[in-house]
Amino acid sequence: MSDARWFDIDADIDSAVTHLTRAAELFRTRDMNGDELDAYMARMAFMHAVMAGHTSLENALTRILRLLGEEAPSGETWHADLIRRVSRASGDRPPILDADLSRAADRTRRFRHVAARGYDSFDPEEAAPAVSAAELLAARVPDAIARLRAAIDP
Repeated sequence: MSDARWFDIDADIDSAVTHLTRAAELFRTRDMNGDELDAYMARMAFMHAVMAGHTSLENALTRILRLLGEEAPSGETWHADLIRRVSRASGDRPPILDADLSRAADRTRRFRHVAARGYDSFDPEEAAPAVSAAELLAARVPDAIARLRAAIDP
């Protein structure tokens, strides 16, 4: 199934990798504690980078489902449902995310909620699990997508 839609999927994956990698870099190299402008900018940049990275991942996954003729989840819990769905085989489609990637994607999904709604209570000390998840996703999602593509488009 050579399809130009893979260009868009690849662009979303590249975007996810860039944002998640930069989020981890920000977390590891910038002081996010305190009220001064530099700490504020580091916190906001970090939270936005995780949000952008996870959203790009979701965009790629929903594009893949559409490419395969699968309906994307809907409703209030669609974000979590998407991760669950792509972590299971469906018909001829193998799982897109393995168990480790599924847990990591769920972690960045939950962190995105904190960044979008709880930014005033953000505690950098509690962000380490999201950073580890972002690093794992950035390192391994491109290969997971390449394996899927090879399986469905030999």
